[in-house]
Amino acid sequence: MAEVLRALERSEPVTILYRGKEKGVLYPASARKQATGPVAEHAAFGMWRDREDLQDVDRAVRELRKGRFDAV
Repeated sequence: MAEVLRALERSEPVTILYRGKEKGVLYPASARKQATGPVAEHAAFGMWRDREDLQDVDRAVRELRKGRFDAV
């Protein structure tokens, strides 16, 4: 673990292997902070803004949960 932390401190990605197969990659937190911008500029931000059925959030959530409670 100490080697992993040292590599991350050097801003190096660390590949996680399990039985010789790649399972994931750890990236330093500093790389993530540089890559992100303001949330309002993300492509997904406001993508449902024009949906009339979601204007009232409380009603939309009640509708989602209704099926679960009616099944009892």
